[in-house]
Amino acid sequence: MKLNVAVFFGGESCEHEISCISANQAIKALDRDKYNVIPLYINKHMDIYYGEALEDLANYYDLDALCSKLEPVTLVKEMNKVSIVPIKSGLFKKKSLGTIDVAFLVMHGTNGEDGTLQGYMEMLKLPYTSSDVLGSAIGQDKAIMKLVLKAEDVPMTPWFYCLVSDFMEDESHYIKMAEDLGYPVIIKPANLGSSIGIEIAHNSEEFADKMKKAGAYDFKLVVEKMITELKEVNISVIGNMTEAKVSAIEEVLKNNEILSFGDKYEGGSKASKAKMPTKGSKGMAATSRKVPAALSVADQKTIEDLALKTFKVLNAYGCVRIDFLIDKKTNAIYVNEINSIPGSLAFYLWQEVGVDFSSECDELINNALKRYHAKEKKTFSFATNILSNFRR
Repeated sequence: MKLNVAVFFGGESCEHEISCISANQAIKALDRDKYNVIPLYINKHMDIYYGEALEDLANYYDLDALCSKLEPVTLVKEMNKVSIVPIKSGLFKKKSLGTIDVAFLVMHGTNGEDGTLQGYMEMLKLPYTSSDVLGSAIGQDKAIMKLVLKAEDVPMTPWFYCLVSDFMEDESHYIKMAEDLGYPVIIKPANLGSSIGIEIAHNSEEFADKMKKAGAYDFKLVVEKMITELKEVNISVIGNMTEAKVSAIEEVLKNNEILSFGDKYEGGSKASKAKMPTKGSKGMAATSRKVPAALSVADQKTIEDLALKTFKVLNAYGCVRIDFLIDKKTNAIYVNEINSIPGSLAFYLWQEVGVDFSSECDELINNALKRYHAKEKKTFSFATNILSNFRR
């Protein structure tokens, strides 16, 4: 019997459109002989929609028009089943549009990749394909992620973080910290991805201005020493708590001082101001890259080992992408960050080692089911009620 696989995507984050592209790729890759594929779109107001129009990416160029063609729904847990239920009732409407066996999460950013949606899945007792609540939350917050990696002696470029409110109260203190790092520095919103809100400061005057600009995107900022002669490489990891494996390594080619949104999703073009990325976008698969990256055997092994260590230390699960920085002057290798649900689910890196996207999806679903069944065997509550002895 086929599994009912619901693909969740969209959301209110700045990476909404990228999530739509990644999900569309996954929807096409999922094997219809094994799964009943159910796209569930979450709009920017966090409403859930169901409908056939979700399977054609061409419908997404006008998101308001798309939603008008769809059925607004909610998820209802009844005993051991989770049903997709229309919000609008009617005499001739179905009470349920089907049930879900596995949640295939293709959400990027806030309230999708940060543990929020994962917590909802835990409440519904649905198997899901990403890292759990803890792993997702750590991976989303760059400051917390770096603190955890630092505790495990994972190499990173010199850095610090601060709250925007603290910076506004005492700019001089943080300007001094940036000077101690040494310019140029990169300023990043702690909880965003896709290079959104990232700024570069080359001196103290720029630093104060760029901190305020980046602060428009988040309450917390991460400041890192910038490597001026840089090679950026990425690797994907798929696995669980007990076993994991690595993909091919890519070298990312960029047209700007940093890898921009346009470099990532529009094949090196400037970021579009349209509602969706440029027509025909392939998501992260459109990024200019060299695969496999030109690396020595020793450097490749170092990156693979650090990727597996980072995956385990950050409590990751499913498919992630881990980004590395290589200082071409010193050949030092640094972990940059983890992407808990990477754009395009990094399928282009797995294809290079003989794993097609359909097989990758199978593996993510199997891992989700294994984790769910393993958790079912654990004890989380007791069949007692101390309140039965309560007397007023």
